[in-house]
Amino acid sequence: MKSEILRALREANGNFISGQALCEKAGVTRQAVWKNVGQLRECGFIIESVPNKGYSLVSSPDKLYAADIESRIKPGSFCRKVESYDITDSTNTRAKQLAELGEEEGTLVVAEEQTAGKGRRGRHWESEPGTSVYMSMVLRPETSPVHIPGITLLAALAVVKAIRNVCNAQPLIKWPNDVVLGKKKICGILTEMSSELSYINYVVVGIGINANNRCFPEELKYKATSIYLETGHKQDRAQLAALAVQYFGEYYKKFIKAESLEPFISEYNSLLINMGKEVEILYGMQENADKSRTETGIARGINSDGALVVDTKHGTECVVSGEVSVRGVYGYV
Repeated sequence: MKSEILRALREANGNFISGQALCEKAGVTRQAVWKNVGQLRECGFIIESVPNKGYSLVSSPDKLYAADIESRIKPGSFCRKVESYDITDSTNTRAKQLAELGEEEGTLVVAEEQTAGKGRRGRHWESEPGTSVYMSMVLRPETSPVHIPGITLLAALAVVKAIRNVCNAQPLIKWPNDVVLGKKKICGILTEMSSELSYINYVVVGIGINANNRCFPEELKYKATSIYLETGHKQDRAQLAALAVQYFGEYYKKFIKAESLEPFISEYNSLLINMGKEVEILYGMQENADKSRTETGIARGINSDGALVVDTKHGTECVVSGEVSVRGVYGYV
């Protein structure tokens, strides 16, 4: 109900909308509208009310609030339900718990703060409260488990498109799924799957976007930044989350139908920061020099499976993510 009220207020674009119109749009009584408007005000929404004119949304709080995000997503979109938390261990962990309980596909989990955020290969994800976008989506794809790695690349595309539309910034992608701005990382994506040999129980896609962070630990400064630090402007995190999940849903539906990244190759490669440049491929466990090796070559973009095609002195290699890392010869990108 709150999301429908907020959607109607947003559609009024700063003008007043009558209480009766809100009743009809939300399908509730005037008393229910009054009660929910009061609760929204308690959450930090500034809603003006004038007798014989109705209600007008003046401003929204800088917070990832479920009803606010739902109100910004187009009706009929992939995501129809949002759960928000002030603090949680990890949005991926929470989303997996919901998936185990039978939560429907498209459910989005967001949080203001994570106490145990995760990155790839079990790395810890720094989670400064109230500044970033921490969110995870529950998916139930009807496809083979072999196609799931492609979903991570689609998430990167969706984040880039959302940032370009909301933040007046031009991020790029470092293969396979790091979103970068100013040649530093602003977003990490972690996809986790529960499956059997040929059947997927569920997939959870976790996304962490450095939106309004003002500083980073010393050890991360050389490769991490935020949209705020790169643009000088504070970002609307709720709008960023809403658009990212909306765009992801559009990509996801096409991907499931095609069971391939073929429809997205051109778009992805146009955003690949290392496209046509020399890269270094690190094979094996980087922590153990005896079990690792490196190779250099020219990145030629991805193929329909999401592998990075690299021309090396030994020939063309299709690099698959996992225990392989690709980076620029002179640094992170």
